[in-house]
Amino acid sequence: MTKEKFIYGMYNDDDLMIAGIKQLQAKGIHVRDAYSPFPVHGLEDVLGIKWTRIAIAAFIYGITGLTLAVLAINYMMIIDWPLNIGGKPNFHFYQNVPAFVPIMFEFTVLCAGHGMAITYFFRNMTLPGMPARNPHPRTTDDHFAIEIAAKENTNFSKEQIEEMVAESGTVAVFEKERIVKFL
Repeated sequence: MTKEKFIYGMYNDDDLMIAGIKQLQAKGIHVRDAYSPFPVHGLEDVLGIKWTRIAIAAFIYGITGLTLAVLAINYMMIIDWPLNIGGKPNFHFYQNVPAFVPIMFEFTVLCAGHGMAITYFFRNMTLPGMPARNPHPRTTDDHFAIEIAAKENTNFSKEQIEEMVAESGTVAVFEKERIVKFL
């Protein structure tokens, strides 16, 4: 596990936080992340957060699920144990595809949903036993926080960054260590 120290600025209003981020960015400080008790409209644009790629992962997991469903149905219903259900022959997969469509669809959705959830948990390090990532308990209630990495802002000293963060309308500025990498 790799840990790193970050500087946090706490705000008591979301508009004040966005104005503070813009003010810090105008001075040349890179704001790494923000913590909020609810979604804040426009925050991702201010922070420059890239669009998520979870849809690509969902497509890959869905295709994997569909392939596994086709292979399993073909093996179980055609090769291993062919059944004569309602007088319909089970000698070829393509003759029975309409009967297997619901199973293939459900397995595709199952694999896509579970794959996305597992990917989300690993990507955001929200696995059981992991410490909470939020810098302060009040960021889940009524306060907002911004995260700044001193090593990403090498043009300024840590004291200068803390001073500029305090001038941006924060109610508190503090430094805290958190896990940045799993392995």
